[in-house]
Amino acid sequence: MEIKVLGPGCANCHTMEQLAKTAVAALGIEARVEKISDIQEIMKYTMSTPGLVVNGKLKHAGKPLPSIEKVKAMIKEEA
Repeated sequence: MEIKVLGPGCANCHTMEQLAKTAVAALGIEARVEKISDIQEIMKYTMSTPGLVVNGKLKHAGKPLPSIEKVKAMIKEEA
């Protein structure tokens, strides 16, 4: 499973990255969490950050940040 966290590096983007890593650990699944900071790459998915992409599908973009339970649910949908 491939998970991308989209964001230029703001506090919310770092929080989203931690949410994704925590969710993966809690679910006990094999996944690679990658932080994408390149604006051109981010714009392929969304104009709003932070974003969460699971297996190529945009699952969340912008604020407010989702709860850890919501992030786990988004990841499980693609597992």
